[in-house]
Amino acid sequence: MPGNDTKCFVTTINLSLASKLKGDLEEQGFELKKPVYTVFQAKKKGVSLTLYESGKLMVQGKNKHEFITYYLEPEILQDLAYSYPEKNVEMHERIGVDEAGKGDYFGPLCIGGLYVNGEEDITKLLKMGVKDSKRINDDKILKLAKEIKKSFKYSVVRIFPKRYNEMYNTFHNLNQMLAWGHASAIEKLVEDTGCSSAIIDQFASEHVVEKALSRKSVEINLVQRHKGEEDPVVAGASILARASFVEGLDELKEQFALKLPKGASAQVIDAAKIAVIKHGETILQDVAKLHFKTTEQVLIG
Repeated sequence: MPGNDTKCFVTTINLSLASKLKGDLEEQGFELKKPVYTVFQAKKKGVSLTLYESGKLMVQGKNKHEFITYYLEPEILQDLAYSYPEKNVEMHERIGVDEAGKGDYFGPLCIGGLYVNGEEDITKLLKMGVKDSKRINDDKILKLAKEIKKSFKYSVVRIFPKRYNEMYNTFHNLNQMLAWGHASAIEKLVEDTGCSSAIIDQFASEHVVEKALSRKSVEINLVQRHKGEEDPVVAGASILARASFVEGLDELKEQFALKLPKGASAQVIDAAKIAVIKHGETILQDVAKLHFKTTEQVLIG
């Protein structure tokens, strides 16, 4: 079993994988040497690794996390013991759902749903380097989302601010809106696949999403888990949701020729004030989530 600390990561691999590992490292620009008692040693900026004749593999360097996460685990180790030490990856068929944009004043609320048929699909996800979207930069998010869409059945619910504000006036509660979005993403994938199991990142009391599914007459075994993105299928859904949010925010920026920062910081308040000066107060209906306290800070503060 792999083990790791802040300085190095140590595991054991089957030496039959040595030639593949060596070839892949050469393609990735590593310089290889063969010190005594090793099969080889490889180094490049930020990462060094040594494969010993015993099969012991040691990885070091400030960039080791990305190397292990995006290459070593999916391509060589075929498990997530380093990335997710507290979780065993389940290989059964399921739908994963997650959202993005919930805490962002500007931009849409997006819910992504992803279907996997079992071990083959989950292995494919791992080889893509799918992780929780909060651990990946936007450029990588957009690339991964395109790969996922080419290979898997998915659904994305995107609610732009104008529609979001109308819906919020009906629901009067963000969790109720989220539950509707999760239920809608699940409903679409159940219709497409007949899948009877789903997992989501829990964001409210369990009955909130269960009721939303019941209203749509969707029958499914639903697992709601805190830190649900530790499941690779939920992580894949989070990537779809995040990519949809990033693209939607860019569309709004272009449409209204405005800077629209992510989050709900002081920088966001300043950008909203500039938007109001440029377009009037009604612009916030089109680009922002009006129920945020940020609105009051912009218009009164």
